[in-house]
This record gives sequence, C-alpha cells and structure tokens, in this order.
Amino acid sequence: MSLPMRPPIFLTGLPGCGKTTLGRALARELHCDFIDLDAYIEGRFSCSVADIFARHGEERFRTIEHNLLHEVAEMNDVVIACGGGTPCFFDNMDYMLSRGFVIHLQASRERLFDRLKRKRAKRPHVKQLSDSEILTYIDNISRERAPFYSKAPLTFESSRLEDRDQIAGSLARLMPLLPNDYL
Repeated sequence: MSLPMRPPIFLTGLPGCGKTTLGRALARELHCDFIDLDAYIEGRFSCSVADIFARHGEERFRTIEHNLLHEVAEMNDVVIACGGGTPCFFDNMDYMLSRGFVIHLQASRERLFDRLKRKRAKRPHVKQLSDSEILTYIDNISRERAPFYSKAPLTFESSRLEDRDQIAGSLARLMPLLPNDYL
C-alpha cells in the first residue's frame, strides 16, 4: 500500500538560514523530492541567480521566481527551499500557505553572518559588501521580511547545521513538529 500524496513543504527564511541544507535532509527523511527554488530557476534559465539579477534586475527575477514557485508548488511529495525573498513578493506567502506546509527557518545573527560571509560570491545581495555591511544587511532584511515570515505556522531554529551530527540533531527536533499528514 502506498502513502497518499502529500502537499509540498516550503522552507523560508533569511539567506544563510539553512533552507537548502535542512531541506535536503528533510526530503531524504520523508522519502520525497527536494527542490531548491534558486537552483530550479538556474536550471531553467541556464544561468545563475546572480547573473539574472545583473542582466535583468530584481523585478524581472522576482517575476520569474513567482512563476516557477507556482509551477513547483503544484507538485506533491516535495520539500521546496525558497529563496530568502520569495515570501515577500506578489502573493507568494499566501499562495504557499494555501498549497502546503510552510516552515520559517531562523538562525542567529552570528550564524547568518558566518554563512553569508563564507558563500559571499554566490549571493548577489552581499557579493560586494564588507563584513560590517553584511551585518547591516542582515539586520535590515530581518526587519523588512519579518511580517511575511511570521505567517508561517512553524518557526524552527536552524543555527545548528554545520556538520552531519548537527544536521541529524536538527532533523530529529524538526520531525515531531510536522503535521501528521507528512509522517
């Protein structure tokens, strides 16, 4: 007997909060597919998110993101790691809430800084920023995006994802918090 189809799980949160890392682990645990929305966009357009931003600007990127979010949100048995800004544009957050289960991942300011600093080159918004400017960026987007992220029915602490043991521990804490439909 096969399990019934489960609606998508959407992971939201600031850049560097661990959406991709925890999302992959969660998808493995739930025996479902994993989609990183930014990687999905890059695959469709054969260029990086940073290149799309540079060539076409944020407004065009957000339209592409919105359209492809609607595409992947129609899938079942999938964990979707959204871009940090995804919930903040168009009707994206309300749409995700209507289609599946939304989890807001929240990491400490220090952990976000460490992760963003390490992967600075891949992140268009922090690529050219100094360390102090990255901290200011984190503070600013935390305030701006809080009203959107706060709509998620579950906020999960994601500061501890730095190695396999921490990922396994975080996953063990997350699993009991999921709705029964997903287990």
